[in-house]
Amino acid sequence: MTWDTSVDVLVVGFGVAGASAALEAVAAGSSVMAIDRALGGGASTISGGVVYAGGGTSVQQEAGIDDSPEAMLAYLEREVGDAVAPETLRRFVDESPAMIDWLASHGVPFEASLCPYKTSYPSNKYYLYYSGSESAGGFRDAAKPAPRGHRAKGPGTSGKMLYGPLAKSAAAKGVQLLGQTRADQLIIEDGRVIGVEAFTLRDAPASVRRRHAMLGSISSKPGVYAPQLRTILDARIRKIEKKYAKKIRIQARGGVILTAGGFVSNRDMMRTHAPAYKGGIPLGTSGDDGKGIQLGIDAGGATDKLGNVSAWRFIVPPSAFLGSLLVNPTGERMVDESRYGAALGHAMVEKSSGIGWLLADSSLVREAKAQIPDQSMWFQRIQTTGMMRTAVHGNTIAEVAKKAGIDAAGLQATVDAHNAAAASGQPDPMGKPADFVRPVLTAPFTMYDVSVKPSMMNPCPMLTLGGLVVDESTGAVKNGDGQGIPGLYAAGRSAVGICSNSYVSGLSLADCVFSGRRAGLHASTFSDARKV
Repeated sequence: MTWDTSVDVLVVGFGVAGASAALEAVAAGSSVMAIDRALGGGASTISGGVVYAGGGTSVQQEAGIDDSPEAMLAYLEREVGDAVAPETLRRFVDESPAMIDWLASHGVPFEASLCPYKTSYPSNKYYLYYSGSESAGGFRDAAKPAPRGHRAKGPGTSGKMLYGPLAKSAAAKGVQLLGQTRADQLIIEDGRVIGVEAFTLRDAPASVRRRHAMLGSISSKPGVYAPQLRTILDARIRKIEKKYAKKIRIQARGGVILTAGGFVSNRDMMRTHAPAYKGGIPLGTSGDDGKGIQLGIDAGGATDKLGNVSAWRFIVPPSAFLGSLLVNPTGERMVDESRYGAALGHAMVEKSSGIGWLLADSSLVREAKAQIPDQSMWFQRIQTTGMMRTAVHGNTIAEVAKKAGIDAAGLQATVDAHNAAAASGQPDPMGKPADFVRPVLTAPFTMYDVSVKPSMMNPCPMLTLGGLVVDESTGAVKNGDGQGIPGLYAAGRSAVGICSNSYVSGLSLADCVFSGRRAGLHASTFSDARKV
């Protein structure tokens, strides 16, 4: 075998998971190279930059928040179920405070400014918030709620403020990043992964690399909100790669770590594994096409939970909408509306073919409109405007139901049951906590279409949660018999992890750090063993 270059650990895909793996591997003394089909960042850079952490992090302590590992564990046990083994979840929780300190040590900025209202994503005034369903029905009873959404400090969606410092720190510590390089296949010898065959623009003219980078940047965002534009740009990117990319072979003496994201941008895989999830936008780049997962499958790796998709239907901000009612075409409620937006999206997809309408009375609408300027960022204002433009109104429940195409009798029965429980002090029929319950009383009544369907102003972002099955102690990819594949690891959304059953804001990025560091450390250990 002729190699173009050789390293101890090779990372395929360089977002937060890849950067975390590389940093841990290089800290353990390994030489590390990362390849990325773009210039690094991937879906991490277009994310909100939120890391789910608790149990008494330094940021929580500075904000005066009382949280404990036991409370965090009790919440996550109910939220994520059997996504990982109990001991793995326990380890994730116990290591949570140190994870925030580790990120901060690599330059990631956090701030202990606590958001005073429940929201899907805070404004630029706040960087610590309740990012999940901690306060919702069925969860606050399990554990005392605590804000655990640690948003990297930066304006707008601050994913770059999480990824950027990690990438900069990795470069400073000697990690080589070979961008504009697409992994094609793993190289396997005697059942062990020993390298990767890839196609790279490394030696292409500078003008070609600049054009490729520009097209890739636009395709990532705003291309995520304009799929037709992304399709055109990706076709041009492929044309450049076909003409200029050259094949190289990279040896990985210790191991290859797959951190190339999920497969939400692969239409065929979505149709095969998650056919019900359509109409939303893929929350990822074109690189989230399942290539990393497929590389693992080709090497004999097993997969799980590929049908699990997180569909985000956020109804807040404004926070007043926590008191609204989410109903299906028969007028029935589907979920406690104070849950995290992914729970609302899941309920609509699984119970109502993606159809949902939000009911509010006039007093709630007035309160919501008053909250919009202070609670919303620019993109949230656009989403709320989109909801309001397509809203229907009626002086009676029957009238507004008819305009929305909802069964009037069913909706009236739902409203009556909801109001009766609220008036008598009885539990809400869907388990919504009393402090979020608002009776539907005053006309005119408004219904907002929040269905999962293509929408430029109020899209429903989606990401895949399943992936390769890994050894939860090492990150090694397992085969169908449950045995680790020598020299092959996976992390982030290329692998099954903490959030593979249920997602709340920050849990995927936290898992990227947790699983990435695990894989980097053990790939280095394997590398050291081979050197002896």
